[in-house]
Amino acid sequence: MTTETEDLPLDFEAALLRCAQGDQYALRAIYERERRWLMATVLRIVRRRELAEEVLHDAFLQIWRKAGSYNPRLGSARGWIYTVVRHRALNALRAISNSPERDDERHEELMEAHAAWQSVDDSAEKRALAQCLERLEGQRRQSVLLAFVDGYSHEQVAAQLGAPLGTVKSWIRRGLIALKECLS
Repeated sequence: MTTETEDLPLDFEAALLRCAQGDQYALRAIYERERRWLMATVLRIVRRRELAEEVLHDAFLQIWRKAGSYNPRLGSARGWIYTVVRHRALNALRAISNSPERDDERHEELMEAHAAWQSVDDSAEKRALAQCLERLEGQRRQSVLLAFVDGYSHEQVAAQLGAPLGTVKSWIRRGLIALKECLS
């Protein structure tokens, strides 16, 4: 169910400018318009509802405090908002991913999610992507999945796989190139 505010167009750039000038209603308008999508983004990364709610709250505080630093020449205002939220979520994930128990749990979750994802056969695009992923060498495939499905940073992927950072970056880059070629 959507509310009227979620359906209304919003000039994100103007809203950020108003936030930078102290307009609380502008922040509320952004929140009302994007909360569902932002929460989904955070949940996909942190996978825990209570943590996602905390992350989203902290992200909106940061948006409020840093709205004046938005530069329209560097990208869209909506993109800037999503970047702030995504970085907050990744930082929260990094903070909880440092314990050995959490690493084992995340690895198990990834394997389960990957198996479930592969078993669902609901679209031609998904089948094509799954086939292309299967063609990737094991470490490249795992690097791409950790980075783009699980939301890990390159550093976290390197730690998870026990590989040098430069090697992981190369695996991800080459994996993405191979996927692009396969899907073309």
